[in-house]
Amino acid sequence: MKTHQTAPTQYVEANGIRFAYRRFGKPGTIPLVLHMHFTGTLDHWDPAITDGFAQDREVILFDNAGIGGSSGEVPTTIEGMAADSAAFIRALGLGQVDALGFSLGGLVAQTLAIAEPVLVRKLVLVGTGPRSGEGMATLTPEAQRIFGASYEPADHLWLKVFFTDSPASQAAGHAFLERFRQRQADRDPEANDKVAPAQLEALGKWGAPRENPYDYLRELKQPTLVVNGDNDVIIYTVNSLILQKHIPNAQLILYPDANHGSQYQYPQRFVRNTSTFLDLDPG
Repeated sequence: MKTHQTAPTQYVEANGIRFAYRRFGKPGTIPLVLHMHFTGTLDHWDPAITDGFAQDREVILFDNAGIGGSSGEVPTTIEGMAADSAAFIRALGLGQVDALGFSLGGLVAQTLAIAEPVLVRKLVLVGTGPRSGEGMATLTPEAQRIFGASYEPADHLWLKVFFTDSPASQAAGHAFLERFRQRQADRDPEANDKVAPAQLEALGKWGAPRENPYDYLRELKQPTLVVNGDNDVIIYTVNSLILQKHIPNAQLILYPDANHGSQYQYPQRFVRNTSTFLDLDPG
């Protein structure tokens, strides 16, 4: 069976975009389509998570428009990103999927699930938040400091983005980086210099203040699992509480001593908790 390390990069055309993706795991199941964070590519997922899910279900990783190996331009709205995601899923001939979204990907996954209630069966929202969420109009002060600093090697950035400063969390972070670096062949191109500005514009529109900002969450009818760390400084943890409160059928898991990448700190626990949720009869 193909794994995170061995699944080949494939391509499919939709909406004039050539989408890069990898598909592996157990065929004949409802696929789990993963939506990536700010500036992330196919190779930014943790193999402990993707391979963990692939034991029991099919996993699909993809670069949305303008990211990594995909062609096109990055949309400057979350709605545009969600429309491209729907086009990609349909281009694979899929009639129903489960959607997981991490950080920026969680905004896209929410929007996709509302726009495509038949296509998306269940929703997993990790380290993310609602429209006009707390501290979401711009990058948080902590995020601005973290992304504005220099790191050597460069991927040590993720130790600050995803993990707390505690020794235990940092140790989990170094273990994550070892897994993160494992795939050497057929790696995805890193995001080019047009990606971050477009995504920041989309994030700004999403986070801008508005009246009754959380009313739209009532439209999310899918069973939803919200996951975060108890000390997320990139998208503040309170936003996960807001999601759980306003989505009609949502449950919340907060992992201890964890920042924005709580799922990477507790990969086995995250796979177990999420798999249990996905396997439950939606009724």
